[in-house]
Amino acid sequence: MTGPLWDALPDGWRSGQLKNAATVTLGKMLQSKDSGSDVRAPYMRAANVQPDGVLALDDMNEMWFDAAELGKLSIRAGDVVVVEGGQGGFGRAAYVSEDLPGWGFQNSINRLRPTEDFDGRFIAFYLIALRASGFIRAYSNVVSMPHLTAEKLARIPMPLPTLEEQRAISDYLDRETARIDTLIEEQQRLMEMLRERRQAVIESAVGRGLDPAAPMRSSGLFWTAEVPQHWTVANIRKFATMKTGHTPSRSKPEYWVDCTIPWFTLADVWQLRDGRQTYLGETSNLISKAGLANSSAELLPAGTVVLSRTASVGFSGIMPVEMATSQDFWNWIPGDRLTAEYLVWTFRAMRSEFQSLMIGSTHKTIYQPTAAAFRLPIPPVAEQQRIATYLDDQTKKIDTLVTESERLIDLSRERRAALIMAAVTGQINVREVA
Repeated sequence: MTGPLWDALPDGWRSGQLKNAATVTLGKMLQSKDSGSDVRAPYMRAANVQPDGVLALDDMNEMWFDAAELGKLSIRAGDVVVVEGGQGGFGRAAYVSEDLPGWGFQNSINRLRPTEDFDGRFIAFYLIALRASGFIRAYSNVVSMPHLTAEKLARIPMPLPTLEEQRAISDYLDRETARIDTLIEEQQRLMEMLRERRQAVIESAVGRGLDPAAPMRSSGLFWTAEVPQHWTVANIRKFATMKTGHTPSRSKPEYWVDCTIPWFTLADVWQLRDGRQTYLGETSNLISKAGLANSSAELLPAGTVVLSRTASVGFSGIMPVEMATSQDFWNWIPGDRLTAEYLVWTFRAMRSEFQSLMIGSTHKTIYQPTAAAFRLPIPPVAEQQRIATYLDDQTKKIDTLVTESERLIDLSRERRAALIMAAVTGQINVREVA
């Protein structure tokens, strides 16, 4: 019998459904004490089930249960937990390696409790392979968002090798995936070190210049203690004109026809998040001349530097052509004593200052009086140009290393998924390759 991941199974393997290997139980809805429940206990929820079959239990929430109900919704070593719904995590599965006394689980989680002839690790690995293959998404109920209900989960086709074979496969995958995960973690640590190095290079060049022998003086700035003596430290408005953006009225349809003007909004901030892109690319949205004329938005010249100020705070780039922006940006038109490229690198050096300045509990914001009060270190224009050229070169070298690490991580994850799929469907003999 064929299945979602196999055309044929090894001799001695049966095929069936997940319900042949485990009982499936959906958790309970969140309830307050007013519901009559009498026990407050930690509970498993979708956020605890991470990709690649990892459980993250440090982030613990509590809810109310009846005592008898909590007993039925217990979680113990050998169980498998599967995310029932949600756009990002539905279908994620994780093996529970140790008892969780006193824990229950919410209705975003299905608990699989293996029968005596099945190893929970094998079930978890099989579900991980199903999700990686895209089968779970295609199989799940979709209303407003995907759902992998208990009933559908129980009916998923599944290979049924012997318990001895399941344990051999699970032991093999435990070893091999641990090795791959270690390699991934090493690359992630390397990437973090490279990003820290990148930021240090930017802060050093913009804050201290490129001449290590230059006499220094106190800067009075938050993010760099000293600057070269011959530099100026002053308010940004002495060197650049401050502008903001706007959104034409959505209630005026005539403002949203014949739209031809590039309009940079928060939908485009992704271009600037990793700091690798200096010049803005194509915008997701355009506005019209009528919308521009009847709003506070302005058509800003090429060379204007944008700085995101709401929600996604502190990301910067340069307009390569005339553009307008939404009100989510402070825009700076550099004067004769400031280059756009140097200003962008300065904003990127100020990352820690932006983080300290963000105000607001829901949407982080840098307000106008704060932005207008920015103080910058300003070297002579020729030195600004040398610094910008140096940083272009140095950060590209670091970014190349980061890209290589990202590629290795992607390849490792692909290998991990392929290895799991091959093992749980009997495509490889784990005893021969162990």
